[in-house]
Amino acid sequence: MIPLSVLDLIPVREGGTVSAALTDAASLARAAEGAGYQRFWVAEHHAMDGIAGGATAVALAHIGHATSTIRIGAGGIMLPNHNPFVIAEQFGTLDALFPGRIDLGLGRAPGADSRIGQALRKDLMRAAEFFPQDVVELRALVTGEPELGLRATPGYGAALEFWILGSSLFGAQLAAALGMPYAFASHFAPDHLDAALKLYRERFTPSAALDRPHVMAAMTVLCAESDAEGRLLASSLEQSFVALRSGTPGRLKPPVPGYRDSLPPSTQAMLDHLGQARAVGSPATVRAAIGRFVERTQADEIIVAGATFDPTAREHSLALTMEALAG
Repeated sequence: MIPLSVLDLIPVREGGTVSAALTDAASLARAAEGAGYQRFWVAEHHAMDGIAGGATAVALAHIGHATSTIRIGAGGIMLPNHNPFVIAEQFGTLDALFPGRIDLGLGRAPGADSRIGQALRKDLMRAAEFFPQDVVELRALVTGEPELGLRATPGYGAALEFWILGSSLFGAQLAAALGMPYAFASHFAPDHLDAALKLYRERFTPSAALDRPHVMAAMTVLCAESDAEGRLLASSLEQSFVALRSGTPGRLKPPVPGYRDSLPPSTQAMLDHLGQARAVGSPATVRAAIGRFVERTQADEIIVAGATFDPTAREHSLALTMEALAG
């Protein structure tokens, strides 16, 4: 059975609070650990009312204290928003707190607009141009290779597992050149999936950390007792996708029966396009969809994304998904 991991954006529900969202994230991580998932990742987003993971390292410390064995990490840290030294210190601290459990996925997209760049005192477009150099510097601050003459404390010697994240050919090329594992964000940007994975595998150069290509692909996965229940649960996430694409992101909304049927054809087509990396429905439906996706991508791991308005429904989804694949 292919290893499964979890991506959580720490969604804030309509009528809920950031505090409740963080409590729900810790509960979901415990459920993932109990069900046998390999990793629990949190992604960095800023100034989005419906996402509570902006202070990613702090959120991971909270999740780490709620769990004991599952790997936890960033999927990812948007490195143009930061300087490598501070990230080395933050994730070195996490490794000191939770030894051997920390993943550090690095992305080039800022995950923010120009207003956030101003607030961060960063020229995000220019900072993104230095992403490859910043990745090399950050890795060197932790591993000591090459020696920079400056060591982050904490950070130096931390047993971090570095990943490159991407949704285009750029990340695939960089991960291949640096000999790093590669995670593709196919759950929301599937267009370049096949080309990126082909390029990564063809150009991969072995490194001290990794001797062969290693791919993790993301899917939207919501598993329920029936296909109808799965579709109803997914309507909350679909509302979020539609709001984001229309420039009006907000908090996670309750499910709406027949929501997709109420949308114009162009919006339905957008959701259908995302559906190529989606498994929603009964355990049998989810098992078949994940099987087709793994056959297509030949991924080494799958990371499952997808929020539900009722947090317990997502915990149940994780358990049903694992049971479906194991069975």
